[in-house]
Amino acid sequence: MENLNALFKLQSDNRWAMAQTSASQRKDLLKKLKASVEARREEIKAALYADFKKPYPESELTEIHTVIDEINFAVRKLSCWMKPKRVGTPIALFGSKSYIQYEAKGVVLVLAPWNYPFALLINPLVAAIAAGNCVIARPSEKTPATGLILKKIIDEVFPENIARVVIGEIDLAEKLLELPFDHIFFTGSTQVGKKIMLAAARNLTPVTLELGGKSPVIIDRDVDLKDCAEKLFWGKFMNGGQTCVAPDYVYVPEELKEKFIDLFKEQIEKRFGETSLDRLKTEDFARIIDVKAYERLALKIQDEKKLLTDQPLKDERYIPPTLLTDVNLNSPIMEDEIFGPIMPLLTYKNVETVIEYIQKNPKPLALYVFSKNKKMIKKVLNSTTSGGAAINHVVLHLANPHLPFGGVGHSGLGSYHGVFGFKTFSHERAVLHQGRFTLSNLYFPPYSSSLSKLAFKLLRFLE
Repeated sequence: MENLNALFKLQSDNRWAMAQTSASQRKDLLKKLKASVEARREEIKAALYADFKKPYPESELTEIHTVIDEINFAVRKLSCWMKPKRVGTPIALFGSKSYIQYEAKGVVLVLAPWNYPFALLINPLVAAIAAGNCVIARPSEKTPATGLILKKIIDEVFPENIARVVIGEIDLAEKLLELPFDHIFFTGSTQVGKKIMLAAARNLTPVTLELGGKSPVIIDRDVDLKDCAEKLFWGKFMNGGQTCVAPDYVYVPEELKEKFIDLFKEQIEKRFGETSLDRLKTEDFARIIDVKAYERLALKIQDEKKLLTDQPLKDERYIPPTLLTDVNLNSPIMEDEIFGPIMPLLTYKNVETVIEYIQKNPKPLALYVFSKNKKMIKKVLNSTTSGGAAINHVVLHLANPHLPFGGVGHSGLGSYHGVFGFKTFSHERAVLHQGRFTLSNLYFPPYSSSLSKLAFKLLRFLE
């Protein structure tokens, strides 16, 4: 704890100097970070593979590319983001001008998850540095190899009084939460998110909580079902199904159920192999993060009817790509976020019943609709809420830095990516600058003067 206190004090002493850095200075730091990531590309992919056999191409796409894209976007836009934003001023305040000044919050804490352990530590850090903050970041203890490469990169790029990665078990996170940070950014489960919020309340520290939920998919009758199956397959089984915005369950019209099952089976065999052994040996499918997570998933599906009969393997932490074909809404698999390569298939006659089900449950992080019918799409979007949504695709909305990424209700609090991350780590300071001429003295006492009475009549006229 002494080392943490010393690090926190070091960054606290530097927070004003960091806050006053120019756009050029911050961009130089981000460019150095990008260069270090690019130089260690192979090390990063090897670390992710060591932690949970994440396929190299998936690491390239979802961990490295997303980080470089976020840095590039911030470098291009930062000068614009940092400029004070002029806003209107009412006529009663004639003679003054108003603007919003973006100020760094100070020393911030980033608590990263294990499922995308590289990107989900670096991307919030990029936003925090862009906004002029000092950062202490903790990677998940469940991905030790990735944690070490993260520490190597951050220690190489940033002075200790600007950014540091600290590595340790859960007790380290608990000790960090005792410190009076100026902002806490957490990515993880809803259950832990509640604990983070309680801990932050002790110091009235603002939080961003990137959580999860059961993200539904609704397939309409008018779509290309093969196209749907391909996109759903990719979004669901990428990263071994351990993605916060992965499709959690899918609703198809009753009459399309069997066709969808056949198409999904084709996808499994085409992408991962025609036999159980092929699918076990493929290098294109990540493993479950640990034995505890494996056991949770294996228990949930042991009594469910499955499309294929591939056997889970505990020693390999292998849960096969699974489509559950006869799911009851009261089934254990429908209780909470799956976070694994298991897709429950449900059917509907009328989309209103699907909407009612979504409305009755906690607000999801994402919602997906496959339809050509604009009225149907509008109906679903207007009758539900979710952190984000995608139409006729899945997952891709989070890849657009022009869009905010975050949850709502149980799926999260706050957002980031692009300018939204910059604003998350900034205080929007309201500034009114009075010029030489002002009308405000007309409202000073004594209120009985004729000039004051006239001023108040004028004020009512302006209402």
